[in-house]
Amino acid sequence: MPEWLVLTLAMLAACAVVVLITVIRHGAASEDEDPDETPDVIEYMTMWIGVVYAIVLGLAIAGVWEGRSAAQDHVQAEAVALHEVSERVRVYPADVRDRIREDVNAYVGHVVNTEWQTMADKGDVTERGTQLLEKLRQDVTDYEPANDFEAQAYQPLVDQVAAADAARTSRTNAMGATMPGVVWFGLIAGAVITIGMVLALQIRRTPRELILAGLFSALIAFLLFLIWDFDAPYSRGITASAEPFLNLFPNIKG
Repeated sequence: MPEWLVLTLAMLAACAVVVLITVIRHGAASEDEDPDETPDVIEYMTMWIGVVYAIVLGLAIAGVWEGRSAAQDHVQAEAVALHEVSERVRVYPADVRDRIREDVNAYVGHVVNTEWQTMADKGDVTERGTQLLEKLRQDVTDYEPANDFEAQAYQPLVDQVAAADAARTSRTNAMGATMPGVVWFGLIAGAVITIGMVLALQIRRTPRELILAGLFSALIAFLLFLIWDFDAPYSRGITASAEPFLNLFPNIKG
């Protein structure tokens, strides 16, 4: 099911539940009940619960957004390191240079065309990608420089391969959900309490109040969905992109 459809259904469901509870409660209320007599303490508690929950939601959104940004930075660092390898190897003999560049292109092509989909589907990198990167490392480190000029380029090349490997490891570690289950429990429980306190204010069945209550609940549903969507940087709707690889290696078809 498309994520936009899931979001739409969640928001509609939140609105429907609030409106339904309001209508049922209004129908079951006694005739002498006066909504204007809501105790001041309930209004005060509702205000502070809303403020506290808004802060919690803001911190959660900031946390998952930071995680997504870090995931994109890992991709950028990996692509840049591999591009540096491909460019700096130009000082090597033609056969060695071409072999290393073929290794780089094979690895990048695999990441873009195969591994990225595996990350989205299974939440893990592929064994083939690890093997291709290891082959690149071997071809770079096993070459013995023939002169001082090549020797000066050798260590930076080794360092760039190590940087690509470190970025790949960071990319692997950034997969999957980052929000602990206890945090999700707090977010969902807070949403229920916040909306419940709004109902405790004895809102009436006027169109204006029903619309506002529905929009309020839909907003909370949207924010919770946004946190869930950002929580897995490589496998959900608004994900980290493989664009850095495609920008630095235009010959690779995504």
